[in-house]
Amino acid sequence: MVADAKAKSDISFAGTFASSAFAACFAEICTIPLDTAKVRLQLQKKAVAGEGLALPKYRGMLGTVATIAREEGLSALWKGIVPGLHRQCLFGGLRIGLYEPVKTYYVGSDFVGDVPLTKKILAALTTGALAITVANPTDLVKVRLQAEGKLPLGVPRRYTGALNAYSTIVRQEGVGALWTGLGPNIARNAIINAAELASYDQVKQTILKIPGFTDNVVTHLLSGLGAGFFAVCIGSPVDVVKSRMMGDSAYKSTLDCFIKTLKNDGPLAFYKGFIPNFGRLGSWNVIMFLTLEQAKKFVRSLESS
Repeated sequence: MVADAKAKSDISFAGTFASSAFAACFAEICTIPLDTAKVRLQLQKKAVAGEGLALPKYRGMLGTVATIAREEGLSALWKGIVPGLHRQCLFGGLRIGLYEPVKTYYVGSDFVGDVPLTKKILAALTTGALAITVANPTDLVKVRLQAEGKLPLGVPRRYTGALNAYSTIVRQEGVGALWTGLGPNIARNAIINAAELASYDQVKQTILKIPGFTDNVVTHLLSGLGAGFFAVCIGSPVDVVKSRMMGDSAYKSTLDCFIKTLKNDGPLAFYKGFIPNFGRLGSWNVIMFLTLEQAKKFVRSLESS
């Protein structure tokens, strides 16, 4: 994929966009139960003194998955899959599809040799920010659907589905509300995109220089794991702020959410859901990059025939 200089010009942007969107959607379907667990853990707030000693409802990744499945049914683990697929078609297709053209723009079309890591990071920051600006409404709806747990008998759900959520938000809160949390979302996705794409690019480039390694599934697997690890380590704090802002309208701004989270829950709150987040991003990146490499090979063969 991104580390293969020869592949830069032998596949069209449309082909790259389609391959990226397909790979991102497939990875989303496989890993969204872990994402749902991550969102629930991040939105779970610390008990306030005087409210009793009740244990937190969700405890750990597997415990959260089990609790959701037991109380709400297995299908609840795929809450938000429709806007999640909307998001991946737009965000996944744009951030990955634009990465090579933007990287080429930053280094110059006549550049020869290994692209500097700083240019890779800059290109990924740019495409991540641009892509999520377009896809933010889908992310907002996905988080809100995932955040809604089991309701008391007789209490109606806030939204009946993804399309209803879009229309309800616009009707009750205005069109601008679809871009709620855009600031932390741009920060989160630009940073995570840089961690994913630049690290995948760099790790793959490094591995291919080791004798015995070729551009095959093993290389893609190791590069994908590296991308997921760097992404979750770097992006977890902004991911928590983004999830809380999108799931709870009580926060006035990104800074307000950050300060209240730090004050009420402590600094470790910014790494709440770290294990499910790594499980989700690690597996997501492996599945996505493996699928992407094969999808691009298929598209390349179609375009060259």
